[in-house]
Amino acid sequence: MNIESETVRVQGFVDKGNYHAAINIALSAMNECRRTKDQAGTDLFLHIINKISLTLMEKFGSQH
Repeated sequence: MNIESETVRVQGFVDKGNYHAAINIALSAMNECRRTKDQAGTDLFLHIINKISLTLMEKFGSQH
């Protein structure tokens, strides 16, 4: 797996507002990193998933 191309792919979906696809691709990439024991890649995709969820909270969450 090419981590750089996967991160670009995820960002493309985020840019289009397709967060569901972005999270699914990031989860798949994270799982692939876990299978190959690539901890740095696993951490990177967990960070990306976290950023997507924060984006969702900012865009769609109620501002209490």
